Amino acid sequence: MAQSPGAPPRPRPRRAAVAAAAPGDVSPAAARALEVAAESEPVPLDHPAVAVDVVVMTVRERRLEVLLVRRPHPPFASRWALPGAFVRADESLEDAARRKLAEVAGAYDAYLEQLYTFGDPRRDPRMRVITVVYYALLPPAALTVREAPDRRLWRVYELPDLAFDHNQIVAYTLQRLRGKLEYTTIGFQLLAPEFTLSELQLVYEAILNRPLDKRNFRKKLLLTRIVEPTAHTRMSGQHRPAQLFRFNPHANQ
Repeated sequence: MAQSPGAPPRPRPRRAAVAAAAPGDVSPAAARALEVAAESEPVPLDHPAVAVDVVVMTVRERRLEVLLVRRPHPPFASRWALPGAFVRADESLEDAARRKLAEVAGAYDAYLEQLYTFGDPRRDPRMRVITVVYYALLPPAALTVREAPDRRLWRVYELPDLAFDHNQIVAYTLQRLRGKLEYTTIGFQLLAPEFTLSELQLVYEAILNRPLDKRNFRKKLLLTRIVEPTAHTRMSGQHRPAQLFRFNPHANQ
């Protein structure tokens, strides 16, 4: 996502461990063949197929939401699922994930982190597919998704029964995200570069799915100096203008 000149850098969550993984070895032609075959009958393979699934999350209307697509073919026809793709021979795992992210969400340069590798031999009834999961965090304004019958945002805590092992994947993503709130700045990825403290608290509450004490939340923020005030304010209804803050890139240095 582009930044205005002079704006502080977008925060990169500290101590965010990313697991290493080997790139896929599926050629573009073979990848397309796999995609076609996957829509019909199981295909015997001498080696597993490598795929990526992308958990795209944002916060809207005080709720944490995830982007899902409806499967048009068996297995799990008409079932909602995470966006995914087979890895091509000429791209890295992250490139494959960013390709899919751009395709379904209109965002390529977004915060993206590798989560985990899911490789249960029975996770896909068609063939042996090992998927490397990434999760992407975007502010609502950066997520250019036009909801349609085959694509929409779902509230993370109100998901339907998803295809494959995707309920397990979303649950694991949520567990990782909630844990990292305690020791990283990952929540800032779901905000605009400038925000009110109330907006930041809403992001934390949406991820944790519980209310937080306003006084204690702000006290902790100010003590850690993880945010700094800007010269800007924002009107909100009939109330007085709210002070805008931004991430402090020099915090704890």
